[in-house]
Amino acid sequence: MSQGLLLDPGDWKNDLGCERPFGIIHGGEILTGNSHVKESTAKMATRNSGDAVGGDTEAAVCAPASKRPARDRIFETARELFYQHGIRAVGVDTIASEADATKMTLYRNFPSKDELVAEVLREQEREYWAWWEEVTACCCTDPRAQLEAIFDAFETKACNKDVHGCPLSNAAIELHEESHPAQVVSVNYKKELYRRLKDLTRHAGAKDEDLADALMLLMEGASGARVTLGAEGPIRAVARSARALIRFHLDGGC
Repeated sequence: MSQGLLLDPGDWKNDLGCERPFGIIHGGEILTGNSHVKESTAKMATRNSGDAVGGDTEAAVCAPASKRPARDRIFETARELFYQHGIRAVGVDTIASEADATKMTLYRNFPSKDELVAEVLREQEREYWAWWEEVTACCCTDPRAQLEAIFDAFETKACNKDVHGCPLSNAAIELHEESHPAQVVSVNYKKELYRRLKDLTRHAGAKDEDLADALMLLMEGASGARVTLGAEGPIRAVARSARALIRFHLDGGC
């Protein structure tokens, strides 16, 4: 799976390696994605899948014995569907069905849908900071070069065809409750991003927080513009714009 803006969707296939179509609708919920869709022609006799409580068996699609654990299937399916269609649009019934699991299995691994959303966002945040460290490591200890490298890499990832914006930003916009566990993850992530930008700009020679403020607004605005205006829109100028801001604030407008 991709990352950056923490890109999520990939080329999902079933357990036999075949791609699945998008666009199934059931019970008012979206059953979409290419992962783990049950097919009547592929059902086999009940087997011990590890999904049922107490080790009971569960009817499942014909799959290799090395099938991933139920928790992993649920997590990855939820991650894809939340990113593709939004958190509110995807219910636990859809997630369980697409992951070849039961609701009981889902709730045994995740106490609630809210906690599942929060866990997905925590993983996406961990991946983003790993990306950040990888990008900045190539510039040794030069903070200005690190800032420029971040926005170069950000633009490259943002122009990827699979991008639907930053998943943590998307979640923050969609979830308005301050106490929602996923909202807490999103807000804390943005605070840490802002702190890191302030730290880098200060070490690069900025006399105040104006440059960090401008770069934070540029990154946030670029994420939104990528969703609404696509890869051929203003997102293509984000690295160039970041360099202009850096020159203005660090070189006196030159």
